[in-house]
Amino acid sequence: MPARAAASARRIDILKSAAAAFRRRGYHGASVGEIADALHMTKGSLYYYFRNKEEILYFCHDYSLDILLDLLGKVEAEGRPPEEKLRRLVVAFVHMIIDELHGTALTMDLQALSPRALRRIIAKRDRFDRGVRRVLQEGMDAGAFAPGDPKLLAFAILGAVNWIPRWFDPRGTASSDEIGQAFADYLLRGLLVNRRGSPGSER
Repeated sequence: MPARAAASARRIDILKSAAAAFRRRGYHGASVGEIADALHMTKGSLYYYFRNKEEILYFCHDYSLDILLDLLGKVEAEGRPPEEKLRRLVVAFVHMIIDELHGTALTMDLQALSPRALRRIIAKRDRFDRGVRRVLQEGMDAGAFAPGDPKLLAFAILGAVNWIPRWFDPRGTASSDEIGQAFADYLLRGLLVNRRGSPGSER
């Protein structure tokens, strides 16, 4: 593996270890030493990749949002029906929360970031939020989704997924895909219009 790719992979390992530590102990409770120990690294080695704990927190958010925005771009470029687009986004968001962030919400400890870093993260988060709104509006315009306020509906969808860390237990029996599909089923069921023109079941 080329040196740059290896360094990038190591940075992602650190971010995932940090996300798990932040979930267990909170941002302020988790130490850099704890994050390093989980990866059998020294704190000095970890500081080769990140300057401090705030930078780790920033890149936890930045890395995750980049993955979601990349998927959003692909989903919007596809010719799939809006309900399939929304399902893909919901399932991917659940995977992000559980598998990439280890049950840590994208709203986690944003107040710990510097104003400049916070603005960057909020800007990316808003881009994803607006993308979900566009898919919702597309579904309404096509008659697939019942009329409503895309902004409020996007808040409801993203809020439901971001609440997963409040109850998620990695020792539980449900996989991230099962949880993602269940959330997508439930959230889409309230949006889809049945053949009689009223909100109804997806199936």
